[in-house]
Amino acid sequence: MAVAAAVVVVPLALLFFASGLVVNLIQATCYVVVRPLSKNLYRRINRVVAELLWLELVWIIDWWAGVKIQLFADSETFRMMGKEHALVICNHRSDIDWLVGWVSAQRSGCLGSSLAVMKKSSKMLPVIGWSMWFSEYLFLERSWAKDESTLKSGLERLKDYPLPFWLALFVEGTRFTQAKLLAAQEYATSNGLHVPRNVLIPRTKGFVSAVSHMRSFVPAVYDVTVAIPKSSPAPTMLRLFKGQPSVVHVHIKRHLMKELPETDEAVAQWCRDVFIAKDALLDKHKAEDTFSDQPLQDTGRPIKSLLVVVSWACLLVCGGVKFLQWSSILSSWKGVALSAVGLAIVTGLMQFLIQFSQSERSTPAKVTPVKPKNREGEQDGSHSKQH
Repeated sequence: MAVAAAVVVVPLALLFFASGLVVNLIQATCYVVVRPLSKNLYRRINRVVAELLWLELVWIIDWWAGVKIQLFADSETFRMMGKEHALVICNHRSDIDWLVGWVSAQRSGCLGSSLAVMKKSSKMLPVIGWSMWFSEYLFLERSWAKDESTLKSGLERLKDYPLPFWLALFVEGTRFTQAKLLAAQEYATSNGLHVPRNVLIPRTKGFVSAVSHMRSFVPAVYDVTVAIPKSSPAPTMLRLFKGQPSVVHVHIKRHLMKELPETDEAVAQWCRDVFIAKDALLDKHKAEDTFSDQPLQDTGRPIKSLLVVVSWACLLVCGGVKFLQWSSILSSWKGVALSAVGLAIVTGLMQFLIQFSQSERSTPAKVTPVKPKNREGEQDGSHSKQH
């Protein structure tokens, strides 16, 4: 099994990391040369360049593994997707929720300008983390005392973003597991809160801060709910690389930012109420195995990611052959050994990425004790971020 997995992982890893380093080099050059002259031009160029990397992962979902992502949304929401700035909040159910979000963004035409609030260690990931840094993702530390100013300054920088962007914020603070659900249920019971069945208790400080600073230039909040049908196995990064298909249902409900409450506490309660409604929606999905309250939208399977991957593969294979002919690296045992070490490093990096994505390895976010005066469902929590 390990050998079979390696046969799949190694070539995909070589393609991803080699092309990713090319993308990182272009991003770094533009950051040094273009950004000081025109930040808007830099952002427009980076949007195209980053998409060349992200499309490889979209290709894995669409063409390699054949994962079907079915989108349920009303016609107005579907029409506006990709045409406006949006703050996106989502339940964190699957190991690949971030990839599901990228596929949805790609269908909407804003993959290269999709951003997220991430934990700080994510930016150290080779290739993917570096590209996120150049793309202005927001990286936080799980300490509100440190992160409040970081989040504020990062959101302020987005005011003049020249193209429609999505900013994803996972307000549960960590990925969903049964162990974390049990802990959330115990916490809710002991504090007189709504006891969740399918989601975790949202941490609202990050969301309140985001709404406060983005209200003037972001017109909408997208409430996204991800669910896996009973007949489909849960998708994971390892399943994707093995080419094993799954089905993912995505429900999107658009809320106008101007309709959100004005005070911070009211915004926090709005977020908690959204997750109570999301919990009920997931109960209904379990019973019906679909999101019956919204129509299924046809998003197709765009060929763009396939063309990008084929182009990268041709470019890197030709470049690799030329390099081998020029360097004669495989003509000596030393060269063969160096090549083997390089392959081992790339394979290890890809395995690390797979392990990094697994929900069982994520760390639960801390929950601040509820103040006695709070009503049901009104708790203060630590800030929210994606893993």
